[in-house]
Amino acid sequence: MTTWDRTAVEARLREAAAHDRAMERFGADTHRYEMRPPLPEPEIRAFETAHGIELPPPYRSFVAEVGDGPAGPAHGLLPLITPRPEADDDWAVDDEWARDRLPGRLASPFPLAEPAPGRLGAATGTLTRGTLALTEEGCGMYVRLVLNGPHAGEIWFLDPDWGGFTPSDRDFHSWYTRWLTALSQPSQG
Repeated sequence: MTTWDRTAVEARLREAAAHDRAMERFGADTHRYEMRPPLPEPEIRAFETAHGIELPPPYRSFVAEVGDGPAGPAHGLLPLITPRPEADDDWAVDDEWARDRLPGRLASPFPLAEPAPGRLGAATGTLTRGTLALTEEGCGMYVRLVLNGPHAGEIWFLDPDWGGFTPSDRDFHSWYTRWLTALSQPSQG
């Protein structure tokens, strides 16, 4: 089972914020290196029960031990249970977040047996069943967590216009810690 050191994560976020006061690193102006409180176990369990799923352990333990976003890759982690506080600003990610929470969507079988590289067009709604959007990269690109099937627990990158829907990392822990490690590198804007 994956465990997280919330103190270490928060320290890395504070350090990154101190080195990026102008919020120039990609997505920093959205997540601001801030973390919401962890979710109580009963709320996580109620979410899983309502959606007929079990969250992959590295992600589940993150929201239970570290926090429910937003500090994270790209424009930051999407919250698990409640919409972003600023969800009324008509950002496309909020529609994606809400779509993921439609009845049966998360529990639906993940439809891909192998990556789907290349232009996807409008097929993304069906391809993303059985996955949870973690973050938005901009321009309709998302990072998604596969919830079931042979790829359960893997992180997949969705770029419907050019890159397709392909694996990115073996699990949430490796994906998120790679981002945390990159925070110590000079900002590329």
